[in-house]
Amino acid sequence: MTEPVVLTDIDARGVATATINRPEVNNAYNGEVVQGLIDAVGAFAADDSVRVIVIRGNGRHFQAGADLKWLNAVSEQSPQANDDVSRGTTNAIRWLDACPKPTIALVHGGCFGGGVGIVAACDIVIASEDALFAITEVRWGVVATPIFRQLIAAMGVRNVRRYALTAERFDAEKGRDLGIVHEVCPTGGLDAAAAPIIDSILKNGPDAVSWTKSQVMELGEFLVDDAAAEHMALLHSAKRQTGEATEGLLSFAEKREASWYPGPAPASIG
Repeated sequence: MTEPVVLTDIDARGVATATINRPEVNNAYNGEVVQGLIDAVGAFAADDSVRVIVIRGNGRHFQAGADLKWLNAVSEQSPQANDDVSRGTTNAIRWLDACPKPTIALVHGGCFGGGVGIVAACDIVIASEDALFAITEVRWGVVATPIFRQLIAAMGVRNVRRYALTAERFDAEKGRDLGIVHEVCPTGGLDAAAAPIIDSILKNGPDAVSWTKSQVMELGEFLVDDAAAEHMALLHSAKRQTGEATEGLLSFAEKREASWYPGPAPASIG
C-alpha cells in the first residue's frame, strides 16, 4: 500500500505532527501534497484535543519547494487549471499562517521555495545546523507571490528584497540573523530542541494561546483575506504561463542554465 504524501499523528499530550512524505523527490510539493497539508492542518485546527502542531519532512530534507516537473505540466494546462493550482498553494500557506493552534516547523536539510513559505507561516521555527534555505522561484522564471506576505512578516521587506531577487542560499545561522529561524540546534537534535518549547506551550491555557495568536495576527495586519489571496493566486498563475517560466522550468529539466544567463563575468586583468 502506498503511504500518504502527508503523514499525520497525534500523541497523548495533544501534540499533532504533519510530516511531508515524498522523500524520493526531497519532499517537493505537488497538488497532492498541497491538499494533504490543507487537510491535515484543517483537521488539527478543528480537533479540540490538539494543543500544538509540528510540521516536518521525511527523509534527507525538510521540503525542496515545488516539484518542477509537475509545475511544468501544470503550466501547459488551461488558464483555469493554473488558477486553481495557484489558489491551492496560496490557501495552504495562508491557512497554515492563520491556524488557531500554535505551529512549530522542524527544519533539516534543504528548505527551498514553498518550503520557506511553510516555515515563514509557522509560529516557531527550529532548524538544525545542516539546514539550507533559498527563495528559489525566480531562478525558474516564476514568482513566490503566495508566500510573500509571510516572508515579509518573518524577514522584513529589506531581506526579502535581497533573497527573493537573488535566490541565494543561506544557512540556519543566517536564517536566525534574518529572523525566519528562532533556534538552531545540532544536526539530529530537532526533537530535543523542540521538547522544552512544546512543554512551555502545553503549560499555557489553550484558549489564551489561540486568542493571543489571533490578536497578534490581526493587530499586526498580517492576515491574508479572500480578496488578497485571489489577487496573489492569479498573479502567481499568470507568471507560470509565460514564455520565461516555460524556459526556466525547461532549463531545470534539462539540467542547464536558462537562456537569459549570460555567463560569469570575465576575469579581470591586472
